[in-house]
Amino acid sequence: MITLHDHGVFLANGVPCADAPISPAEGRRRTMAWNILQAHNTGDDPENLKIKFDAMLSHDITYVGIIQQARASGMKEFPIPYALTNCHNSLCAVGGTINEDDHVFGLSAAKKYGGIYVPANQSVIHSYGREAMAKCGAMILGSDSHTRYGALGTMAVGEGGPELAKQLLKNTWDIKYPQGVLVYLKNIPPRGIGPHDIAIALVKAVFANGFVNNCVLEFAGPGIAGLPIDFRNGIDVMTTETTCLSSIWETDEVTHGFYEAHQRPEDFRELHPGEYAWYDKYIEIDLAKAESMIAMPFHPSNAWTIHEFQENAGEILAKVEADAQARYPKAHVKLTDKVHDGGVWADQGVIAGCAGGLFDNIQEAADILRGGSCGSGYFTLDVYPTSVPVSLELMKTGATAELLQSGAVIKPSFCGPCFGAGDVPSNNGLSLRHTTRNFPNREGSKPAEGQFAGVCLMDARSIAATAANGGKITAATDIDYIPVHREYHFDKSVYDKRVYYGFGKADPTVELRMGPNITDWPQMSPLAENLLVELAAVLHDPVTTTDELIPSGETSSYRSNPLRLAEFTLSRREPAYVGRAKAVAEDEAERLAGKAPEKLKTLLGMVGDADTLMGSTQFGSCVFANKPGDGSAREQAASCQKVLGGFANICYEFATKRYRSNCINWGILPFTIDKDTAFDYQPGDCVFVPSIRKAIETGVEDIPAKVLKADGGVEDILLHVKGLTADEKEIILDGCLINYYAKRS
Repeated sequence: MITLHDHGVFLANGVPCADAPISPAEGRRRTMAWNILQAHNTGDDPENLKIKFDAMLSHDITYVGIIQQARASGMKEFPIPYALTNCHNSLCAVGGTINEDDHVFGLSAAKKYGGIYVPANQSVIHSYGREAMAKCGAMILGSDSHTRYGALGTMAVGEGGPELAKQLLKNTWDIKYPQGVLVYLKNIPPRGIGPHDIAIALVKAVFANGFVNNCVLEFAGPGIAGLPIDFRNGIDVMTTETTCLSSIWETDEVTHGFYEAHQRPEDFRELHPGEYAWYDKYIEIDLAKAESMIAMPFHPSNAWTIHEFQENAGEILAKVEADAQARYPKAHVKLTDKVHDGGVWADQGVIAGCAGGLFDNIQEAADILRGGSCGSGYFTLDVYPTSVPVSLELMKTGATAELLQSGAVIKPSFCGPCFGAGDVPSNNGLSLRHTTRNFPNREGSKPAEGQFAGVCLMDARSIAATAANGGKITAATDIDYIPVHREYHFDKSVYDKRVYYGFGKADPTVELRMGPNITDWPQMSPLAENLLVELAAVLHDPVTTTDELIPSGETSSYRSNPLRLAEFTLSRREPAYVGRAKAVAEDEAERLAGKAPEKLKTLLGMVGDADTLMGSTQFGSCVFANKPGDGSAREQAASCQKVLGGFANICYEFATKRYRSNCINWGILPFTIDKDTAFDYQPGDCVFVPSIRKAIETGVEDIPAKVLKADGGVEDILLHVKGLTADEKEIILDGCLINYYAKRS
C-alpha cells in the first residue's frame, strides 16, 4: 500500500518522474510549500525563514501561560486573530474552581487584548480552526501539536507556548527551510476504510525510520479527488504522528465545497504544485490496497492490519504485556485474556476529538450500527462530535438517534479521551479509540499506582463494526452495510450566539480575572560563565515522549501554576527526578546567596580551583534521554524542568523541532552527543561545561566538557549545540524567553 522512495523526484503532468529540464533548486520553488512559506517570510533569506503567521489558536491548558508570558514581556493587544478554545479543561469539577478560573481568565483576556473566545464544549480546537480560521494559502500557529489544516490549503504548525508569545510580540518563527516530501495518492479506498486506516499505515511506515522528521508533507495525485474533505482532514491531522513539520494538500472543488458550506467562499483558492515541482523524497500511497488497521499500545506506529492482529493476537498482546510490565512494575498487566470465544474482545470504544469526531466518521458509524446493538455486556461506546455545529447536523440527519438507539452514548465536544481526562477504562481494560494518540496513560490510568489500561487506535468505522459485534474486534471491511452520503450543512448561528469575537476590539480598561491557581513564572537566572549540571534522570528508552516528561490528564488543571505543575515532572517515568532536581536547586540557591555548599566545593575541586569557580559556575539539574520530545507541543515538558532548576538536556537527537524549541525558549541548553558516544552514566553523575557562555556567544558548536562521576572519576565528553539562530543564542544567554523580552523592554 505504501512505498517509500528515499531520493529526489520531480512532479510533471501530475506524475512523479526522475528527470526534468530544470534543476532541483528551481523545482523546489514550484512546490506549494515554497510559495506559502516565502509569502510569509519577513526576512530576505529564503533558506533561513522568519515567519509571521496569519492567525493563532490555543486551548485552555496553554493559553494562560502564553498570555502571561506575552503580558510580562510588554504585549498590549493581540496583533493577529487569536482564538482561545476551551476543550481540554472542560471538566470543571476537577480541581475545584481551577478549570473554570482559567476559562474566565481567557474571556477577560480576549476582551482586554482583542481575542476570539470559544466557550467550553462548543468546539475542540482544531474543529474551530477548520471551521472558522483556515484559509487557502494562509499559515496558522497553534499551541497544540495537532495543528494541521493542510487539507484545507493552510500550512499549520504546532509549537510550544513561547513561540506563540513571540508572535503576540510581533516577532518571528525562525527555521531553516525544511525538506519537502511528496505524498502521492492514487486510486480510491475500499468501502469500510476510513482516514485513520490510511493515517495509521502512514505513521507505521515513516515514524521509526525518521523518514519525514521535520519535513513538510505535500499531498498530491489523482487519489485526492476521490476523498471527501473529512477524510482528507482525518489523514492530515495525524501527520503530526509522523514527526513532520507541517503539511499542505492540493485543493479542488471538494475543498471549495467546504469553504462554501462554512460560508467563507472567499477564503478558497486552488493550490497545485507547479510543473516540475521537486521534492527531496516521496511516498506513494495506493488507497485501493488499504486495509483496516489497529495500532497497539504504546504508539500509533505500533500497528498491524486488523486481520494480522486477529491471526496473531496472543503473541502481539503478550508483547504489549511485557512492554507494559517493564515500564510499570507495580501494575499487574493482563491483556492476553482478551483472546477467547473465537475472537479478541475489547472493553470500550471511543470516537472523539479532532481526528475521530468528524461528521462523516460519526455518520458512517451510525450507518453501521443502524438497527443494531452494542450489547449489554462490558463493552461501551462513547461518541464525541467535534463541535456543536457538527452535533446539530448529526441530530438533523438522524445519526444521533440511531447511535443512541444502538446503546452508544453521545457526549459533548471535548478532547479528554485524547489525553487521559475522560472515559478511563477499568483496570486491564482494552479501549479502542479513533483519537490521535495511544501513548501510556492517554486513557487516564495510573500504572505507577498499580492501575493499567491500554489504548488501541482504530478508525470509527471499525470501532462501530466492533460495537455491532458486542466488542469483538472487527474490521469494517468485513461487514455488510450501506454508507449513505449526506451533505454537511454548517450552522454558523451557533457560534454567533456564544463565541466572543474580539479581534480588533481590544479594551485595555478590562481587568484580567485571576483565579488563585493562576500564578506568575518564578525568576530565572541568566546563563553563567561556566555550567555544572547533575544528571537527575537518565533514560535509555528509544524515544521519550512529552507525556512522560510532563504527564497529561491529571496535570491539566495545574498548567496555569508553574510551581505546582512542576511537581509532576517525569512522575510516571522517573519518580525520583523531582526530589533530585530540588536538591540541586537548593545547592544553587545557597551558592547564589554567597554560601559555598560542600557538595559544590568537592565537584568544582575535581576540575580546578573550587573557590575561583564557585562564583562563575551555575549549578543545575539535567535530563539525559536518547531521543526526547516526541508527542505534544506543550511547553511545560521543558518549562517544568527549568522551574525545578534544570539547565540542560543531553541526547543523541531531539525527536521534534518543537520540543527543542521549547528547551531553548526556557533557557535549557539543547546538548547533543555523537551517536557512537556511549552514555553509561547514572543519576548523581555531573557534567562540567567550562566557558559555556562564551561558546554560545561566539557560536562554538562543539564544546568539550567533563563528566564528574559519583565515584570520583573524571571523563571527557564532547557536547554539541548545533544551528542556534542569533535570537536563540540571546534567549539562552538571558536565561529564558521572558528574560529576553524583559531585558529589551
